[in-house]
Amino acid sequence: MLSRCQPVLFALAFAFGAPALAADLTPVGTWTTIDDATGKPKSIVQITENAGKLEGKVLEVLQSDEGPHPTCKKCEGERKDQPVEGMTILWGVSKDGDVWDGGQILDPKNGKTYKVKLTVTDNGQKLDVHGYIGFALLGRSQVWERKSP
Repeated sequence: MLSRCQPVLFALAFAFGAPALAADLTPVGTWTTIDDATGKPKSIVQITENAGKLEGKVLEVLQSDEGPHPTCKKCEGERKDQPVEGMTILWGVSKDGDVWDGGQILDPKNGKTYKVKLTVTDNGQKLDVHGYIGFALLGRSQVWERKSP
């Protein structure tokens, strides 16, 4: 049986807890990328928001076939032969219902750019990153893990 105070406590918990929960359900934050082939941590990416658009930058490369400080050898244009650390690899993504879509992601390993769809899962602790060409049904996904502050 509920006491008279419990409904008030539930209302306060909802009022103060809902915005915090909503903040966790955004891709904004720092993520450990997990290689979809090996299952091992590959890099640290920070996603920020500016004017409603998301952008992701590589903070640190954890594992690379090229050693600790790889460059984007297969990239074209201004990214060609530039260090992957510090490189913007995700841009132009905006909220579309429960997903973030409409932007692009660069795979520095092969230098190719893909359309991208982001979906926050596991109560904000994981990020499904789906890169594709053409239709979203085709393509490849990685699950990134949120880093603790």
